[in-house]
Amino acid sequence: MHLNLRIWRQENASSSGVLVDYDAPDISPDMSFLEMLDVLNERLTVEGGNPIAFDHDCREGICGSCSLMINGAAHGPMKGTATCQLHMRSFADGDTIVIEPWRARAFPVVRDLVVDRGALDRIIQAGGFVSASTGGAQDANEILIGKTSADAAMDAASCIGCGACVAACPNASASLFTASKISHLGHLPQGQPERYRRVISMVAQMDLETFGSCTLFGECQEACPKEISIDTISRMNRDFIRAGLQG
Repeated sequence: MHLNLRIWRQENASSSGVLVDYDAPDISPDMSFLEMLDVLNERLTVEGGNPIAFDHDCREGICGSCSLMINGAAHGPMKGTATCQLHMRSFADGDTIVIEPWRARAFPVVRDLVVDRGALDRIIQAGGFVSASTGGAQDANEILIGKTSADAAMDAASCIGCGACVAACPNASASLFTASKISHLGHLPQGQPERYRRVISMVAQMDLETFGSCTLFGECQEACPKEISIDTISRMNRDFIRAGLQG
């Protein structure tokens, strides 16, 4: 495959960025998207140029690092797929591919395609945990959890914190991420004692991080590589209202 890549280059957070064209010949359709960027960076390095900075870690769709806008779509054209799981056979020979970082006020660009997603970490720190002392680890079968609750908790817990929901949302809202982290604990008995304090604290932190408001547009669940439903947002909103009524 022979591709034309238009990639966002930005030296640092304070500088202005620009889309730069790169020729990408001899790309195997079996390469992952990140492997294609690796090949391009190897060539740039050999030629004495600056390699393109982009985030990656596990390359297995687990860590959530591979946060790229590809032709205007978070993680690219394949539904339920992180960038590292996207293969070049998803594109056609001769295509022009535009690659940009996440675009959100709460995700400032660090360099090139790398953004600071620390805002999501701070939302977790505000309450995405169980702080009660539970003593030694219990056997998994000692706490019986109904299948419906267990499945709902696992679905919410599948969130990898990539930020695609924010990047895809017209309002740059982090509601799907926050709701997922609230819901996966809220469905379990271990999460009940702090359920309402948790939602108040995490929603408050989300607002402090300058994310936009949720209008249930639904683009977040379409972009989510784990296909988490916006039903989690409805649950978060209900818990938030109940927490307010409890004083």
